[in-house]
Amino acid sequence: MLTFLIRRILYVVPIAIGVTFFVFSLVHLAPGDPLSAVVAGDAPREVVDMLRAAYGFDQPMIVQYLRWVARALSGDLGRSLATGRPVAAEMFAAIGNSVLLAFLAAAIGFTLGAILGGIAGYAQSSWLDKLASLIAILGVSVPHYWLGMVLVILFSVNMNALPAIGIGPAGSAFWLWTRTDWSHAILPAVTLSVIPMGIVTRTVRATVAETLAMEFVQALKAKGLPGHAVLLHVVRNVAPVCLAVMGLQFGYLLGGSILVETVFSWPGTGFLLNDAIFRRDIPMLQGVILVLAMFFVLLNLLVDIVQTLVDPRIRRG
Repeated sequence: MLTFLIRRILYVVPIAIGVTFFVFSLVHLAPGDPLSAVVAGDAPREVVDMLRAAYGFDQPMIVQYLRWVARALSGDLGRSLATGRPVAAEMFAAIGNSVLLAFLAAAIGFTLGAILGGIAGYAQSSWLDKLASLIAILGVSVPHYWLGMVLVILFSVNMNALPAIGIGPAGSAFWLWTRTDWSHAILPAVTLSVIPMGIVTRTVRATVAETLAMEFVQALKAKGLPGHAVLLHVVRNVAPVCLAVMGLQFGYLLGGSILVETVFSWPGTGFLLNDAIFRRDIPMLQGVILVLAMFFVLLNLLVDIVQTLVDPRIRRG
């Protein structure tokens, strides 16, 4: 087990290096001048050159990259071009808000997906199977932003039952764990949970159906094992595949919520990233994308470890 863990951790190192290079290159390949966010078009050349030197944009790309990586390793992601504040400070609250929203969406989507997929897998070709498959197809087909606007119209405008925007009352930017704050999280969490719910439903349904058709399940039934004991064996064989899919989907929830957070004005990393794109705030873009990408890499590592604990065959392989 220790050898397996060391090998998996070593795999992460080149991936992390590749992520840093990709993030740095992708942002700098975009057209336009990064300093346009803080410098007027008619600014004197001396001022532009001074700011370019202050932010390090006058250095060769490889020097900029190495300096950026060195600062990032020490926790310094630079300063925002738009606000002048440290990027890490700007991201601190936003990351917490996005993680909270991702956990709520994952709890809803994964729970419903596992239940619907399990029912569909056991009741193949029945009306329950067709209903669960229909819900899953609708879940992966409905655009996030459209569903969010529909929910706002229904529950906020027409019914006046739930808040439409924000993370708390009076434009609060921090989660305070009050009842009002929870009401603000319902609509964005439900909106964000729909696509992972559909994907998990389809995955669990297909994996359960495949496992039930295996010979060992028929042998367990022939031995007279009770239904709940057979179900336990099925779950243990289904779990590794489903955990892998859930891990990927949770990573997408962390990094792919930009449209949902924009629709609901949820002050998370997606909302921050959207604002940085329009302002062309290069340090902010790099910092947010880097942190989200590293979250995704570490999450995959964690899923690999959990899979080996659930299914020893992966470790032996």
